[in-house]
Amino acid sequence: MSADQHNLSVNPDPLHGAHTGQVRAQGPIVKRDTALDRWLDRLALLCKLITGIGLVVLTVSFGWLVYGRYVLNATPTWVEQVSLLLVMLITFVGAAVGIHENTHLSVTFFRALLPRRVRLAVVALCHVILGGFGAVMMWHSYKLALFKWGSLIPLIGVPEGLRAIPITVCGALMILFSIGNLIALARGYDEDLSPLD
Repeated sequence: MSADQHNLSVNPDPLHGAHTGQVRAQGPIVKRDTALDRWLDRLALLCKLITGIGLVVLTVSFGWLVYGRYVLNATPTWVEQVSLLLVMLITFVGAAVGIHENTHLSVTFFRALLPRRVRLAVVALCHVILGGFGAVMMWHSYKLALFKWGSLIPLIGVPEGLRAIPITVCGALMILFSIGNLIALARGYDEDLSPLD
């Protein structure tokens, strides 16, 4: 049975009789298990490790800030600037992973009610828009990093342009993950389908 011949049904909510918007497939489901998918999964895992380590370093540095200020009576002045850099890293690299794992907040109720071909076209359009937005982010944050590279961040003495690097990386990752999602769609993968339990 081809991907176009799925018998789809929208699951009613058992408590209220309303539709939940989750679409279930009655037939084979195309999985994301190609070499590209595995490579993108590893890249997303690396991003999660980097953001996780960044979060730990952020937490420890704020602990050191509190300890230094109230116990040693010597406030470590570098903590605030390093924390701002870490927040940029955690936020933007983590946001790019959300594109790959489809974990960003979205309303899929109406999309799930559309006929399959229209729904896939809407999903593809979303990935194209996300990839385009990533390209704009990457280009303009790269220009910002170059522009600000000559000035230094106070107290830590690193280039100010370093603040824009996580945005550039996020834009590049958004492009990669969006392309991966589009290739999976072209193979017949449908993110709105879930196997019957």
